[in-house]
Amino acid sequence: MAAIKRVRVYLANPDSGAQTPAYSREALEAIFEASYDGIYITDGDAVTMMVNKSYESVSGLRREDMLGQSMRDLVNRHVISQSGTLLALERREPVTIEQIFKTGKRAIITSTPIFNEDDQIVMVVTNVRDVTELHSLQKELEKSRERNQQYYTELELLRRRMNSVTRVIAEDPAMKAVLRVADKVAELDVPVLLEGETGCGKQELAQYIVSKSRRRKGKFIEVNCSAYSEEMLEQELFGIDAKADPAGGRVGLFELADGGTVLLREVSELPGGIQMRLVRLMQTHLVSRVGGSAPHTVDVRLLASTCADLKKLVAERKFREDLYYLLNVLPIQVLPLRQRREDIIPLAEEFCIQINKKYHRRKRFSHMALLALKGYSWPGNLRELRNVVESAMILCSDDIIDPQDLAIYTGLKPARESAASLAEPVDLRRMLEDMELKYIHNAYQKHGNVRDAARSLGMDPSTYVRKRKKLEGRDAGVTA
Repeated sequence: MAAIKRVRVYLANPDSGAQTPAYSREALEAIFEASYDGIYITDGDAVTMMVNKSYESVSGLRREDMLGQSMRDLVNRHVISQSGTLLALERREPVTIEQIFKTGKRAIITSTPIFNEDDQIVMVVTNVRDVTELHSLQKELEKSRERNQQYYTELELLRRRMNSVTRVIAEDPAMKAVLRVADKVAELDVPVLLEGETGCGKQELAQYIVSKSRRRKGKFIEVNCSAYSEEMLEQELFGIDAKADPAGGRVGLFELADGGTVLLREVSELPGGIQMRLVRLMQTHLVSRVGGSAPHTVDVRLLASTCADLKKLVAERKFREDLYYLLNVLPIQVLPLRQRREDIIPLAEEFCIQINKKYHRRKRFSHMALLALKGYSWPGNLRELRNVVESAMILCSDDIIDPQDLAIYTGLKPARESAASLAEPVDLRRMLEDMELKYIHNAYQKHGNVRDAARSLGMDPSTYVRKRKKLEGRDAGVTA
């Protein structure tokens, strides 16, 4: 028989007359001490008799300070927060409670009363199971479920948005040419670089490309590269390995978008370290989580957008040349609004429809207001146009929005006019009629016929002819 290690048993009142065989006593001592769970034993009066080392580890208490002590005194002195032993003595049945010790550890405690032949409790045996790690894992699992639900909700919204082809307004010939290029690249599973000024519609064009691609039913995730610190962006894109994260790791957006598309907005803001990792991803289709070494294969199409001159940044060594050429396979230059003036009025009317639905209104622009919108230079592009349309629709008290209701109206008359000249009496009606006549003449010069000129101004030919006749005969006193 193999030798059993002798373990000292701490007894408050050892019975020196007990005739227990040595090997049996040693075996019981070894089992008592080897238990993974803490064990705490009192007599029928709740006086501590035995404590094993696992209980010491969980509770942070020393058995020497507890042996021979009444459980009631230990509770009164706040050595122990609550006692399963006392509850078991009171109820005369097994009791299970949850307890938090001063070590910060959380335990499930089961106290079981032991009865003699006279139905008296002679002993209470308490089993203490450390569930700290289990509790932490449960909390992290709940957090993970919440995070996954959030991702699921966001992706469902994006998927529903991409199920139908995204509408891009392109009435201007120059923008129609851009859209024809977008139609071609949508069919090809290659990177696309969208370049253009801030607010010119790069994001909308990216959505249009995805909606017409073979990945339109897959995930579509947009990431603003300028909105994160380098560390946060790396974790967001590539994820965190479980070994490097106490929370159990996190899936990165590239893995999450597997089979779909990722749009990197403001790609010029990518830090150098992440640029290098992106080059590897595009060349090998492998992605490694932060803090991990095992790469994962991902199938992701990359779109990128920027308002910066990437070629200039490459020359200044602020952007990796290899990444630039990997992204620049099919570049598309998205035009600013001032270079696609035929789109201004259709866009304004589309925004008007959307905002009417949003605020439950029935407002519309007067013909002169639309001409005023078309005559503005729009340095803020589509974003500024939408803001001007929305503010006019909110602030205008009538259902018809006139030029003076537009936030840009003061800019329609050349801004170089001095405050003194603006203080003079102004014939506003005359000013607006002059502007209208100018657009009527310009439209005819551009198109060479009444029908196309009228259509470019959003009116039918008969209205065009009538307005031109009226305004041209104004100074001669002729009325139409």
